[in-house]
Amino acid sequence: MSEHAESATAARIRKMALEHQVAYVRTERDRLAHQITRLAGDDVELDEIEQLLIALQRSGYLSRAEMIQLQANYLREVRL
Repeated sequence: MSEHAESATAARIRKMALEHQVAYVRTERDRLAHQITRLAGDDVELDEIEQLLIALQRSGYLSRAEMIQLQANYLREVRL
């Protein structure tokens, strides 16, 4: 997939975030989790779409199960 083409799931997630006026805000817990995973040798960086999923779930617009399913779909699409 080219840099300019957006997956269908990514577009859906962006649309949901816009409709609900939701944005990702990094918390102290996020910072702590990042440092713990980094120290464990698993440096994980979430992209903008994954951050929007977290924001939608935290705001109550997605259940945890819905968030995980959307993330799985998104990752599957971007790896094609």
